[in-house]
This record gives sequence, C-alpha cells and structure tokens, in this order.
Amino acid sequence: MTQQAAALQTYNNELVKCIEELCSKRDELNRQIKQEEEEKERLQHDIRVLSEKLSRVNESLTQRLAARATFDRTIAETEAAYTKILESSQSLLSVLKQEAGNLSKATEPRRTEH
Repeated sequence: MTQQAAALQTYNNELVKCIEELCSKRDELNRQIKQEEEEKERLQHDIRVLSEKLSRVNESLTQRLAARATFDRTIAETEAAYTKILESSQSLLSVLKQEAGNLSKATEPRRTEH
C-alpha cells in the first residue's frame, strides 16, 4: 500500500502544481486585462476630447468660411462699383474736354479776312 500512497502523493503534488500554474497564468491574464481596460478608458476619453475639439473647430471653420464668402462678395461688389465710377469719370472727363474745346472756339476772337 505504500507504493499506492506514494503514487497518490505524487499525483496530488502534480495536481497542486498544475492548479498553482493555472492560477498564476490567470493572475497574469487578469493583470493584462486590467491594463488593457485602463488603456481603453484613456483612449475613449481622448476620443471624446478630440471629438469635442473637432466639433468646435468645424463650427469655427464654418463661420470663418461664411465670413470669407461675405468678404469676397463685398470686395467683388465694391470693385464692380469702383470700375463703374472710373468709367463714368472717364466719360465725364471726355465730355468736359469736348465742351471746353467747344467753348474755347466760341470765345476766340474771329479773325477777319481782308
């Protein structure tokens, strides 16, 4: 019976050793799981922060694009109006020169021919 007891003790020792190894592996796995869960939480927090920041930047960009479009439209309208003013000024100057020439001819003394 001593052989059986010795064999039983050997099996018991191996079983305890296997259980301890499994517990050790489980503990290591739990540590890894906890570490990855913490990393996941950090990443989710970063995503929330970045999403909020992206939303604010998009909103600001939309407003700035609208303002730029207003500037572009105002500049184009002002340049068109200024061009019309220049054209009108040029026409007025031309008419004024022509009238001044006509007035000069009308006010010159006439030469009498002998």
